[in-house]
Amino acid sequence: MVKSLISEDTYEADLRLLQIELVKLQRHIIQTGKRLLVIFEGRDAAGKDGSIKSLTENLSPRDTKVVALAAPSSLEEHEWYFQRYVAQLPSAGETVLFNRSWYNRAGVEKVMGFCTDEQYKLFMATVNDFESLLVRSNIQIIKYYLDISKEEQAKRLKDREKDPLKQWKISPIDQKAQKMWNAYSAARDEMLKKTSSLDAPWTVISANDKKLAHLNLISDLLSRVNYPDKDKKILKIDPMIVLSWPANSKKLPKLSK
Repeated sequence: MVKSLISEDTYEADLRLLQIELVKLQRHIIQTGKRLLVIFEGRDAAGKDGSIKSLTENLSPRDTKVVALAAPSSLEEHEWYFQRYVAQLPSAGETVLFNRSWYNRAGVEKVMGFCTDEQYKLFMATVNDFESLLVRSNIQIIKYYLDISKEEQAKRLKDREKDPLKQWKISPIDQKAQKMWNAYSAARDEMLKKTSSLDAPWTVISANDKKLAHLNLISDLLSRVNYPDKDKKILKIDPMIVLSWPANSKKLPKLSK
């Protein structure tokens, strides 16, 4: 795996300062009844679990919810596609983090053939309106796509197989991640182009370096949400790691191919 450009001591010190800011932010969300939804997407082994852990490990578990839904049941398969996700949306004072989300339909479901072409097209035609409705209902949505190289994914998947503490992460889909790399790239690009709206834009995190990805993602998140006593001087965002672009633009930043 990629060796981090920062030391462990520097990482831990910077992370602590950012996590103090996250506690301030959560206190404000609880006190004001705000609702925050953070969506994490990315290829297998992109670092979604680690990013979420770095974000939540010092937050109140009563007011923070991490959602990682299993494959839909036979009953859920015949429901409105967004229905099972709606049940997980934040209530007043809550922060909810989706470890994968309704964008499964634009990624793994499309690539692996788990949905029909009609279902995929319907999703792509309606997801922006759905998210705009949530935003108009006072749910703030922040969407992150964690981007890694093909070589880095291969190393992480191999490490996952060897690590007895990561066996729960292994799935049959992992075996096809590398073989279907180009198909996943095409699905990613289409998703980012068509579902980055003014109400809910995408931000890409270049995540080959896990430590820098964590620090930059948290800094970006804190910069997007207003709360009292924000220490702006510690929010250091590297434009080579945090990639954004105009909503609805056909031109994406440079991503892993």
